[in-house]
Amino acid sequence: RVVRRHRRCRKTRYRQARFNNRKRADGWLAPSLKHRVETTLTWVNRLISSCPITDISMELVRFDTQKLQNPEISGVEYQQGVLLGYELREYLLTKWQHQCAYCGGQNIPLEIEHIQPKSQGGSDRVSNLAIACHKCHQKKGSQALEQFLEKKPEILKRLLVQAKAPLKNAAAVNSTRWALFNSLKLTGLPIEIGTGGLTKYNRTVQGLPKTHWLDAACVGKSTPTRLKIKTHQPLLITCFGRGGRQKAAPNKRLPIRHNPLKPIKGWLTGDIAKHKTHGIGRITLRSRGSFVLTKPDKTQFSV
Repeated sequence: RVVRRHRRCRKTRYRQARFNNRKRADGWLAPSLKHRVETTLTWVNRLISSCPITDISMELVRFDTQKLQNPEISGVEYQQGVLLGYELREYLLTKWQHQCAYCGGQNIPLEIEHIQPKSQGGSDRVSNLAIACHKCHQKKGSQALEQFLEKKPEILKRLLVQAKAPLKNAAAVNSTRWALFNSLKLTGLPIEIGTGGLTKYNRTVQGLPKTHWLDAACVGKSTPTRLKIKTHQPLLITCFGRGGRQKAAPNKRLPIRHNPLKPIKGWLTGDIAKHKTHGIGRITLRSRGSFVLTKPDKTQFSV
């Protein structure tokens, strides 16, 4: 902060202010949203390069965030947006991981439940809705949540935190869906689009459990009448940074260290390497050439 402040007030030639003539391009996305699109596109290209993929099916879903906040909204109350009422239940199932919020039961019929009963002033906002099995739903009845979970403080604390979870993922899907669609078209493969309701229908007909990777196999009208599932362990993807972009690390007054240019000896931070003694892990760069190898169990070695 001090370095930037000195740059603003030091005597240099006049440079015309830029903040008055900047304009965001059409289709601009925030860096965090753009990262989602680019990560998906990266894995699409990787799969295309190694698998005989002939076409792409994409779930072009839109969450109605106004409907999620107020299920009773209709007509002129919208002002903007599209009414997609069925998304409320789908959103709640995803938010509560398809399990009862109170007992954790899975693979059973689930019902929409008011955390604070309407008889005690509870609203229909999505932050006051949960998913519960029929037994827990009936047992709770019109009791206050604190009274119902009086003997289970851990579950009460977790439920209150999860109930206040924001709608950022729904908003991110709404913002990136067309950017992702246009990026996928650049691959040159035929692309079809489908809705969340069609995906759920295809999965239900197949008799498959609710998971993200099985949902991906059930997107669109091209889903075959019978899927052949040859694995039960999907590929779990985690994004790793490639090192910071800061070239000089300052203290309170002056730069004290200049970070090395990348790559170093052909390596980048985050690369996967195989060491003859320590095995496979991820590399973290050091300017002196002695790198850090981090293995999957988080143990580190200087190599």
